[in-house]
Amino acid sequence: MDRRGFLKRTAYFTVVAAGTGLALAACGGSDRSPPGRYTFPLGVASGDPREASAVFWTRCVPAAGSGDVDVRLDVASDSAFANLVAVVQLGATAAYDFTVRAKVTNLVPGTRYWYRFVAGADVSATGQAKTAPAAASTPAQLRFAWMTCQDWSINHWAAMELMAQEDLDFIVHLGDYIYETVGAAFQAGAAEPAHGRITLPNGTAQGTAVYATTLDDYRTLYRTYRSDPRLQALHAKCPMIVIWDDHEFSDDCWQDHQTYTNANLQQTPRRRAASQAWAEYMPVDWGDVSFDLQKQTYDNIRIYRDFRFGTLLHLVMTDERLYRDDHVVSEAAYAKMIGHDPENGNDSVGARYFVPQPLLQQFEQADTAALGRVPGILGTTQTQWWKDTMKGSTATWKVWGNEVTLNRMWIDLRAQAPAPYNQLYVVNADGWDGYPAYRAELMGYLGAQGVKNVVAITGDLHAFQCGVIYDNADPATGKPVAVDFVGAGISSSSFYKYLSAGAGGSPLAPLVATPATFDGVMRANNPAFAYADHDAQGYSVATVTAGSFTVVFNKVKPLNTDGTKPAAPLAKKTRITLAAGSTTPVVADNV
Repeated sequence: MDRRGFLKRTAYFTVVAAGTGLALAACGGSDRSPPGRYTFPLGVASGDPREASAVFWTRCVPAAGSGDVDVRLDVASDSAFANLVAVVQLGATAAYDFTVRAKVTNLVPGTRYWYRFVAGADVSATGQAKTAPAAASTPAQLRFAWMTCQDWSINHWAAMELMAQEDLDFIVHLGDYIYETVGAAFQAGAAEPAHGRITLPNGTAQGTAVYATTLDDYRTLYRTYRSDPRLQALHAKCPMIVIWDDHEFSDDCWQDHQTYTNANLQQTPRRRAASQAWAEYMPVDWGDVSFDLQKQTYDNIRIYRDFRFGTLLHLVMTDERLYRDDHVVSEAAYAKMIGHDPENGNDSVGARYFVPQPLLQQFEQADTAALGRVPGILGTTQTQWWKDTMKGSTATWKVWGNEVTLNRMWIDLRAQAPAPYNQLYVVNADGWDGYPAYRAELMGYLGAQGVKNVVAITGDLHAFQCGVIYDNADPATGKPVAVDFVGAGISSSSFYKYLSAGAGGSPLAPLVATPATFDGVMRANNPAFAYADHDAQGYSVATVTAGSFTVVFNKVKPLNTDGTKPAAPLAKKTRITLAAGSTTPVVADNV
């Protein structure tokens, strides 16, 4: 069955004509039941805003039984719903965990709409969504936030409360919306009392952790995360443009492979389950992302896509997990080199983290010979799409929704540490640092094609960073082509805390004696950094004009000693301004 036919047969994806009083009905009927028969336990959400369309989402559950539910979407140009521009009949079914969505078209560019869902006599919360500016227009200003890494079981989510107070046109989520594990070693810290321990209906034990394995497991995670009223408030506030990173499937994953052990097991059914749950629970346009359950391979969804906000901003969202090659230094091969178990062991340190740079170079050369091309992150098709999109963009600012760190992160211990630690290390080879020839190819393309005003907004690292990106790894000889703004996680433990806990009594311990010490080490070894705070949680806000791209990093305080969230959660703000035509960020700390 072709994809379009599949979408119609599921009665799940609906396109409507706004302003006509007519709608294409996916499922109809009138329900005169009394109030209380249906609930909307996860609130409402909108997403994928374009100049004439947006996607609207909810989950509607029968209070008793498991039968299908007739749901109506109302979209209006006023908060009282006196002027309806679209009325859409939808069907919430158990097949998709009672989630529904509709893409409404023919909306007016740059316009705010209100929306709600109705089932019988029960009405959802009301949400707001703003369409993108008209393609030929140049808005005076756009404001958006980006967020990442919201581990339910660590710290608190007060950053979401602060973000909900911002005046925003849209929000970008760069992934790690859920964490697939419960009770993993890195989740050993305290969480706020509102976030109790999650129990997965199936799950698979891996050491101290249980990881999501089935569709029911992943749905349980999304239902739990979305039950938080602060996350619901963000979704109701404005449209969200979402992409995934690794934890929506499996930590440090590539294609349909997990990396909990050196074996890097291939788990196609698990990957498909994770993708389906993501598609069900995110406010994305199923037609645009080509989600197709009838396709039996692991790549039955394509989530990379782009969004235009007039002539001011072009947002290019990439998928850096589903098509990436294996990490350049194979854990199994590395384990054999050092006499460890190549299947049941875990040699992520040495293969993915703190990788000796000569070893990475050696493996990259071998991988290149085996593949007939340099190993990369986006896959061949998406790489060409990214190049074409960047080159063809006529917007002032090309903003790249980029999941993993683009900034160089090296530490040179050749003159400081005793053998065998006296190495030049690539700190995080799960990011772009781990694919150096490929990164150089893409960054070199930007330089060669004269693509200006490229800004990456990045997540994953659990730190705030701002760095200038060059067309090779050496700032002394490279040409600056972009700036990478890395936003800290909402709640996940900081990158510094991971390193500090892992350093123990090793020669690395003095480098992580304090957060300031480690930040100093990183900046001394990587002169392209304009700013670095590796012990942080929070969120980021960008204010975009034709003349500048200004980012404010909002750092929040950790949990109080009694386990409660701080009453005044904001710790500090850091403002970084990039002028149009420049690759030199200007930092103002503690603003």
